[in-house]
Amino acid sequence: MAAEASWRGMADELQELHYLKGAQFINQLKQIIYYGEFHPVEGDTHIYSAISETSDDFDNLINAARKAVEHGYRVFILPNPRNCRTADFIFEKKGILGLYDLKTVYGKGSVGTQLLDSIGQTNRVLLNMLTDYNARLLASDIKSYFESNRDAIEVLIFKGNKIITVKRGLACNPSFNRIFRKLYEK
Repeated sequence: MAAEASWRGMADELQELHYLKGAQFINQLKQIIYYGEFHPVEGDTHIYSAISETSDDFDNLINAARKAVEHGYRVFILPNPRNCRTADFIFEKKGILGLYDLKTVYGKGSVGTQLLDSIGQTNRVLLNMLTDYNARLLASDIKSYFESNRDAIEVLIFKGNKIITVKRGLACNPSFNRIFRKLYEK
């Protein structure tokens, strides 16, 4: 196949994502999925990985991937090539693809710093909440993230068995703090 012949290696393909938008970006994600070095994880047909199970981040990534599968996603765990800031996942659901950077929240420290750290990797962030985090503070951190990153599209939050999606339109709503707290605390 012609596309296969043009495959340059996953690191190059991931790096190119930083320069693409729209349909070109989505086509690049598809190329990475179909021509990348992914293998099913533990025989699962919904989680595929391009990293080794001995990788330092593997357990953290696989735990978040399992939660994503519970919410209907097919997950591709991306490698972290040297000298290239990349996201952690490609999520696919009903044919829609998204590139996500994982931020796992263990403690009570500022999520804002973690969100700001993801700028330049992708425009979608997954917050995997493993702690009780103050809803008002989290809403403020998310709002600040969207204000600081005009390319940001979405913050996806896994909290227990719950999934919360915050897109730019919601984060810019004057009632965002109140709306978010209702979603997060219920």
